[in-house]
Amino acid sequence: MKLPIIKHLTSFIEENDEDFVIETIETLEGLTEVASLKDEELDVIGELISNMYGALEVKKLINEGASQKEALNSFMKRVLGSIDK
Repeated sequence: MKLPIIKHLTSFIEENDEDFVIETIETLEGLTEVASLKDEELDVIGELISNMYGALEVKKLINEGASQKEALNSFMKRVLGSIDK
């Protein structure tokens, strides 16, 4: 996950609508079923999907009252905590 991308996507969601990101995730998930994709291509799609899900989680935290900085920090702590386990 890339924090600058999640931050940018969170701003995109605020300016537009999270439905755009959700529909993009669904589209990318559908693309993963293409049999001719190479592993590297699947990795890129997977990274994009994870960043979009991350942005949705950060936006949820913001909607619950956290500042963008607090939400991003909290989210990244959860991600790093889950990696360490």
